[in-house]
Amino acid sequence: MTLTRKGAATRRRIVEGAAGQIREEGVFSLRLEDVMARTATSKSQLFHYFPGGKDELLLAVARHEAGLVLADQQPELGALTSWEAWWQWRDKVVARYRAQGVNCPLHVALSQLGSTTEAARAVAARLMERWQEQIAAGIRHLQGTGRAAPGLDADREAAALLAGIQGGVTILLTTGSTVHLEAALDSGLERLRGARPGA
Repeated sequence: MTLTRKGAATRRRIVEGAAGQIREEGVFSLRLEDVMARTATSKSQLFHYFPGGKDELLLAVARHEAGLVLADQQPELGALTSWEAWWQWRDKVVARYRAQGVNCPLHVALSQLGSTTEAARAVAARLMERWQEQIAAGIRHLQGTGRAAPGLDADREAAALLAGIQGGVTILLTTGSTVHLEAALDSGLERLRGARPGA
């Protein structure tokens, strides 16, 4: 669907409104009526932009929130050029998820869509791929400047670090605590630092 500037703004308002509803209310059964009331849109407007109804809106929310996951980590994630930068990134990740708490629009959207649907898997897979690529790029920079062992497999180390983050976030969504997320990040970074030449 090709949208005018006004149409694109309306569609974005609906998506952001749905995400905001989840974030503020913690709803696990998003109601279109609530989104319409929140965004001052009619049923005909909502279905004009999301003819597939709730599932299409949830998919748009998932894509929107997946983009924010990486955007919220910038510029630190894209500039992992020193150990100080890595720890600044670590603090930013923890702060982001602490502020978010247990109400995660991305998690809710993907859960309601069902993780087995092709579209939902594609959103999650693309997010993890882009996130891992940026972490791996940071590890390679450390290796290139002699701050990490050249024999490390940057992609594998990035995958392990990302897996730890995701595990910590999953526990946070259940308990509200960032303890496990912080432990995963700290252990991952200490492993990288301990693997530097001469360590």
